[in-house]
Amino acid sequence: MKAYFAVFIGGLIGTLCRYELSQAVVSESFPYATLIENVIGSLLLGLSTGYFMFRKDKKYLAALIGTGFCGGFTTMSTFSKETVLLLQTGQFTSSVMYILSSVPFGVAAALCGLMMSQRLFHQNKQQKGSK
Repeated sequence: MKAYFAVFIGGLIGTLCRYELSQAVVSESFPYATLIENVIGSLLLGLSTGYFMFRKDKKYLAALIGTGFCGGFTTMSTFSKETVLLLQTGQFTSSVMYILSSVPFGVAAALCGLMMSQRLFHQNKQQKGSK
């Protein structure tokens, strides 16, 4: 039950943060808010994944941040809907740019976050172990 509660709280916070960002970044011509949300969320998920690889004892915090917050903050469905809407309104170039920026930037952000946290937390674990 604790894991469900952690996911619920994380999702609530992530969804509210996504809503606030979408209200702050308004654009009629390109879905910048969703692009920003998904890239930042991918970076955070990469960072948290790398961290929790070394901290298996923090399963509820992992559920809160990974599944909850990042799941609520990022949005594949909105990305898909906005891409379809761009295509339906004849904005082919914008839709292609949206796809070609969202997917590689999101994957690159996740990879960077994972690599950064693995280096940071693995080094910390090694340093603590050698003391």
